[in-house]
Amino acid sequence: MNCKNRPKVLLVILLGLLTGNIYSQEEHHDNDHHNHHHHKYDLGVGNSIVYFPNEKETAYGLHLHLVRNIAHSKFGYGIAYERIFDEHKHNTVGLLASYNPFGGLHISLSPGATFEDHEPSDLRFAFHAETSYNFNLGKFHLGPMLGFAFDQEDYHIGFGLHVGYGF
Repeated sequence: MNCKNRPKVLLVILLGLLTGNIYSQEEHHDNDHHNHHHHKYDLGVGNSIVYFPNEKETAYGLHLHLVRNIAHSKFGYGIAYERIFDEHKHNTVGLLASYNPFGGLHISLSPGATFEDHEPSDLRFAFHAETSYNFNLGKFHLGPMLGFAFDQEDYHIGFGLHVGYGF
């Protein structure tokens, strides 16, 4: 496989797995709207180990997002920021669209811009896809997360823990 095609193939696989027939095991209830209750806003923090396949390196990644959930819907929108604490001091900011197909499963897509600390004006298009399965603890929720991101120079995969607060 051509190295330039790997990010595209991985993204297609990830999105295919995330958007498959996910409703097959969902129970339907007359009061289904109670099963999808969301807070108006979600503030989330993702702590992950990020792997760069091209460089064969790992680093710590911190992801922050603020999502405004759309009332009576499984969708939300917001802003996101990612910092990878590696030699490049990678930063990404972006808009975020979220989808909660059922239960604790959350999917977010975030187009944005990536830059490095030593060249903050060198902005590159970036795209992040992330999924997490959250367990509610009152206004807090936490669970495992998996993410994939690419820009014009590289791509990375992250796995970690998502912690959020709904208000």
